[in-house]
Amino acid sequence: MEKVLDVYKQPYDPLYPVVCMDESPKQLIAENRIPLSAKPGQLARYDYEYIRKGTCNIFIATEPIMGKRMVQITSTMKKQDWAKFLEEIARKYKYAEQITLVMDNLNTHEPGSVYETFRPKKAKALLDRFEFVYTPKHGSWLNMAEIELRVLSNQCLNRRIDTVTEVRRQVHAWEHERNNKDSTINWRFTTEKARIKLLHLYPSIDA
Repeated sequence: MEKVLDVYKQPYDPLYPVVCMDESPKQLIAENRIPLSAKPGQLARYDYEYIRKGTCNIFIATEPIMGKRMVQITSTMKKQDWAKFLEEIARKYKYAEQITLVMDNLNTHEPGSVYETFRPKKAKALLDRFEFVYTPKHGSWLNMAEIELRVLSNQCLNRRIDTVTEVRRQVHAWEHERNNKDSTINWRFTTEKARIKLLHLYPSIDA
């Protein structure tokens, strides 16, 4: 936890950007009946029944200090999907010397996934671009990318969408608009506050 918080205190350096990454599934849902359109004094009405159309996966990477984020929608949630998203992050920050990537410790988020996706030379070159910083177990809330995922869900995906294509279209529009607003995250939780508020999580040592 304290390592993550130390990373968040680092001053901005375009050669060593701090990027937070997360992913989340999105259920695809189609209407079972045609919704009733809104009328004066009455909201649109939807039937409680729906049709499941599978799922897709949302990858998001955000640079909190600069207020920028990138989102990618995939049909699956495999090791190869994560490795290819990692490649997209590296491409976006092609001038960076090294990218500090904060993420949770999901079993796909490991160097082996990159070697299972690319040839060894390319995998090594890609991994050399990154320093991985993992949030602790049960501590994924320390990842600021979770904040962006909640915003994306509330502003864009909190309704029934039945195809991956439509999810991509909606998310792309949201990403473009939010990036143009330079919406930053004002992170206030520090190591000093953690040692007070989360004192019960620290070992008890008698001096």
